[in-house]
Amino acid sequence: MSGAGPASPPTGDRRRDSPAAGSPIQPIIKDVGEIYSRLLDHRPVIQGEIRYFVKEFEEKRGLRELRVLENLKNTILEANERVLPKCEQAMQGNLSETFKRLQAANVMIHRLQEREYEARKLQADKVMAREEKCIAHCEEFMKEQQNKRAEIDEEHRKAMEHLKEQYSEMEKELAKYVSF
Repeated sequence: MSGAGPASPPTGDRRRDSPAAGSPIQPIIKDVGEIYSRLLDHRPVIQGEIRYFVKEFEEKRGLRELRVLENLKNTILEANERVLPKCEQAMQGNLSETFKRLQAANVMIHRLQEREYEARKLQADKVMAREEKCIAHCEEFMKEQQNKRAEIDEEHRKAMEHLKEQYSEMEKELAKYVSF
């Protein structure tokens, strides 16, 4: 099945091929080969169709990609010329308002922090005053206890002396009665 030349029917017998070389059958074989090529060998036609299809595909693809790129270019230009300035204006307007709000919030937070600091300081001062008062009260109590202890010790000492004297007098009196 080659399209290069006339195709001779494939036969396995050499005797038939050789006598036909110079005979009147030669044109018939040539015509049969041409008919065979035209009817059954479609390679040249298919190759032409393939080349045509590829050419059409590349042209259409190129045009489609060109249209996509053109649309993309138009979209970018529109964004740069219309959308971007509108966004910048809106951003500038909102940004200044937002900045003012942030400053006001910052001032309010600073005030709250100062109040909280003052409240904590006042609370700490109260706690310190209570602690100092408690320490002073404790020291006073301890002094009172020491004074009372000293008084009780003194009373106890005096009572002991008194009892010693009383017992010693009782012993003397007893000694008088025992000597009888």
